[in-house]
Amino acid sequence: MVRKGEAYVLGLDYGSDSCRAVLIDAADGSEAGVSVMNYPRWTKGLYCDALANRFRQHPRDYIDVLEGTVREAAAQAGGDIAAKVKGIAIDTTGSTPCAVDASGTPLALLDEFAENPSAMFILWKDHTAVAQAARINKLAKSWGGTDFTQYEGGIYSTEWFWSKILGIFAEDPKVAALAASFMEHCDWMTALLTGAKDLPSIKRSRCAMGHKAMWHRSYADSPGGGKNSGGYPHADFLSRLDPRLLPIRESLGTETYTSDTSAGPLSAEWAERLGIPQGIPVAMGAYDAHMGAVGGGVRPGWLIRVMGTSTCDVIVAPYASGTEKLVRGICGQVDGSVVPGMTGYEAGQSSFGDVYAWFRGLLSWPLEELFLGEGVPGLEGLDRAAREKIVLAVSKKIIPELEKAAALIEPGSSGVLALDWLNGRRTPDANPLLKGAIAGLTLGSDAPRVYRALAEATAFGARAIAERFREEGVVIEGIIGVGGVARKSPFVMQILADVINMPIHIPAGDQSVALGAAMFAAVAAGLYPDIPAAQKQLCTPTEFTYNPNPAFVPVYERLYREYKKLGAFVEQKASFVEQKAGE
Repeated sequence: MVRKGEAYVLGLDYGSDSCRAVLIDAADGSEAGVSVMNYPRWTKGLYCDALANRFRQHPRDYIDVLEGTVREAAAQAGGDIAAKVKGIAIDTTGSTPCAVDASGTPLALLDEFAENPSAMFILWKDHTAVAQAARINKLAKSWGGTDFTQYEGGIYSTEWFWSKILGIFAEDPKVAALAASFMEHCDWMTALLTGAKDLPSIKRSRCAMGHKAMWHRSYADSPGGGKNSGGYPHADFLSRLDPRLLPIRESLGTETYTSDTSAGPLSAEWAERLGIPQGIPVAMGAYDAHMGAVGGGVRPGWLIRVMGTSTCDVIVAPYASGTEKLVRGICGQVDGSVVPGMTGYEAGQSSFGDVYAWFRGLLSWPLEELFLGEGVPGLEGLDRAAREKIVLAVSKKIIPELEKAAALIEPGSSGVLALDWLNGRRTPDANPLLKGAIAGLTLGSDAPRVYRALAEATAFGARAIAERFREEGVVIEGIIGVGGVARKSPFVMQILADVINMPIHIPAGDQSVALGAAMFAAVAAGLYPDIPAAQKQLCTPTEFTYNPNPAFVPVYERLYREYKKLGAFVEQKASFVEQKAGE
């Protein structure tokens, strides 16, 4: 038994905008110290072009916040708690790969490529490889061999591993020529902390490789796989896409690892830099949503919605007897990717909180451009620092005030209907070419009404995912919401409960994702025998439940049908435009 105050574990959560470090008492899951730091280069908007759907992150951003967050969390905890840390685990966004050299060093850390976005980590929401994903999908269905998208929902996404590698090959031949491999962010972090200096010694995450790199154990033994296929797509398939993929596949090794296992001991260098004991186990990394699902209490039949800039919808199930049932149109089903010993299923929305952030940016454009520029006379007495402070204060109030006003609007009364595909559609049935839409606008359609329609659209997108799971035979007994939106927006969460017509349970605590990482650290350190045992002791209780409003459920039934009609129309138009462009 773990005694309170005697053992601590560290969860590091690398999100889209920031890193958070959380020190957890391994006896009861209580937080001893928490620190959050934004990525400095990303905050400045460097290396990104939203119009081109290019989103890159410099590896130095990840390093810069690592030492600061851990030391700040330890300082907050106080005493000798840092010396009692028994294990560490890291989650990251994904698929977020980067070109690396033979030592596993990201090319952007080399002087030659220090300012080259092609040599940086390609963030999950980067959609510059649309054409490459289309090629993968076309070949998978036509080459005459195994359809390697079958365990990825049947459609391979532009957001994923092989698409992005092909995208870099097309984008920058020099980076392509020097790339000995590509590493997911979660795998690079564990290699960094353990001091792994060559590709053969670097372990690859089951979560990342299974959901995004088409890894499946059955492929290693199937005809044409070859003894070194390692469960990845066969050589003949990859060579038809691009022969340069073959050495990349070889560099991945022949095994993947679940996150309850250790990637290796913490190196002397990083023990000193972080101020925690050398040699403690560093658990295998995984994606933030998967560890967040564990922190949120995932168990068979319970769908976890990890809700932030995008969403990931995660559910687990015991292994099926006989042939594995394939679920169409999701982001993959992988042995042990969430809870080792179970099949993990992932779906999600490419934009969720990003939809609200986009609208806020739309409304704040005049404020930022005019107030901070020279466009408004009479402000000469205010220096730039004062203006920036005012702009920041007002911008922070936009969404809270919109939600207050939008909450007073009766559902279905405005006539405004929206689609949530502002960053394409992840699931069901990935299609990055789809666009958002707002219909039913009149001269009376003010900002709160449009905002409510956008919030309803994100809830409709969530319902479409739940319905697809049910259509495919995946049982949903309950829903749990974790992440920033789940904690901060009662307005959005109530709409979600009304639209899906199920209660949405919110666990206590703001750091469910980092808590999930800490649970894997605890298991890797031998403090608990497995993840269910760690969850039993460390998960937080339900703090609040959003129950459907019976008066609004039938209204949203009607609006959801209209949402699907609008979506079908937009999708048909998108297909027509794509077809014409290819002629």
